[in-house]
Amino acid sequence: MMPHIVKILHSEFITPNVKRFTVERPPDFAFKPGQATDLSINTPEWKDQLRPFTFTSLTTAAYLEFVIKIYDDHDGVTKQLGLLHAGAELLLHDVYGAITFQGPGYFIAAGAGVTPFIAILRDLHSRNELGECTLLVSDRSATEVILDVELTRMLGDRFIKVFTREHVIGFKQRHIDRDTLVMLVHDFDQHFYVCGPDDFVRDITALLLGLGVKPESLVFER
Repeated sequence: MMPHIVKILHSEFITPNVKRFTVERPPDFAFKPGQATDLSINTPEWKDQLRPFTFTSLTTAAYLEFVIKIYDDHDGVTKQLGLLHAGAELLLHDVYGAITFQGPGYFIAAGAGVTPFIAILRDLHSRNELGECTLLVSDRSATEVILDVELTRMLGDRFIKVFTREHVIGFKQRHIDRDTLVMLVHDFDQHFYVCGPDDFVRDITALLLGLGVKPESLVFER
């Protein structure tokens, strides 16, 4: 597929290191909630530097949205994205991704791994089909929670947060381990969606399998 050239319509930081981009949507551009695209910056020095980012907008929206964690510690693609504003051009490449909705279940994410779940949960919410879906996210601190207000509004007490670096009143400071899953998950006979760094996905899927989750009930990027 030839890349689509699209302009940034709006950009803003929604946490200290996460930036939301609203961009043009090409005609007839299709994706499923949870899917991603390879994206690059349309400048001579960066156009061939493709990186995967998940769509967070509704599939019916007139625009596309991306929620991207910005890494300032090295001169990479996300650092450059952090410097861009409305009017800058991006290149959209192929659409792909294994994380799509397979049925009601439990969503477990670390950090920016929540982004495919944002699209899925927004889609379900727009159709009044959230049901008993639960989202468990792990972040270093409360300031790093992505779209905290919106997800809380959608999910209520089925939006569960754990923090790994600092104590926050009213929340547990812990990693998601076997004891956490046993305490928080009351039904292991459902779909489990897992996204985050590779080691996080590996560890969480192994814990879930050890707790009796069927392999076919696990949804993650393989």
